[in-house]
Amino acid sequence: MKRYINTALLYAILAMAGGVFYREFTKFNHFTAKTTLSVVHTHYFLLGMVFFLLLLLLEKNFSFTNEKTGRILAAYQTGLNLTAVMFVVRGVAQVLVPALSAGMDAAISGIAGIGHILLGVSIVLLLVQIKRSVSLLQS
Repeated sequence: MKRYINTALLYAILAMAGGVFYREFTKFNHFTAKTTLSVVHTHYFLLGMVFFLLLLLLEKNFSFTNEKTGRILAAYQTGLNLTAVMFVVRGVAQVLVPALSAGMDAAISGIAGIGHILLGVSIVLLLVQIKRSVSLLQS
């Protein structure tokens, strides 16, 4: 359970850093249009900090953690960080470069898509694991 709270704290710090970077980077470059830098903050808060705080509560109540949990959470965190990094890459490009080539635009979207897929699959696997744990407790 200590690992969950430490991970939540790490993502809270990353969320705040993402928010400060977005605000200061766009202000420094006099950029006022929309940019994907704005979603790094919320993704890290919700999919990072809040997610791991919820896991902490679920672990306390249902003790769902087993040998598979570490691998699932590693995939989840890989997906979350890959997604966030690509949001930063796209956002910086939006602020500094007027237009991306078609290939670069597709590459950024593709890598962010892989991150989202890892997130989605990991969430489903974790929910199945929690469901099994709850079912065992009710039996």
